[in-house]
Amino acid sequence: MGVILTSLCYLRRDGCTLMVHKARGQQRGKWNGLGGKFEPGERPEVCARREVIEESGLTVGRLEYRGLLTFPRFDGVHDIYSFVFTSTDFRGELRASGEGELAWVPDDGLLDLELHEGDRVFLPWLDPKSPTSQGRIFSACLRYREGIFTGYEVSFYPPD
Repeated sequence: MGVILTSLCYLRRDGCTLMVHKARGQQRGKWNGLGGKFEPGERPEVCARREVIEESGLTVGRLEYRGLLTFPRFDGVHDIYSFVFTSTDFRGELRASGEGELAWVPDDGLLDLELHEGDRVFLPWLDPKSPTSQGRIFSACLRYREGIFTGYEVSFYPPD
């Protein structure tokens, strides 16, 4: 069993979130935030900023750490740990992405997209006004078996 470390960053402005419609790989056809795998020795924040630049051309300033997602044996072999961030502090010109089509999606339409089922669970937690998360940091385990979402566990910090 191996471990893969990744970052996910959701850029937000004017009631919309920047999403990418994946054009290749295991996530082809799904919508996702921007992100990817760590480079050796890279911190989560550095990875998130680098991936946003690579995938969109935008430079991120202040990041807000939102939580950690754990995907045990996501591909049958690797555990994936994904550090999740949001940001409203970014600049630059949006450019085409080699990862897929970029689009500003209204926040109230995110769950209408073609998403991984586990994303439907945690995306609402990114809203600081969410009755579930109440803006707290989350640590969630999202379980899949052969590509099928089977459930999750979550803790919020600070706890109630």
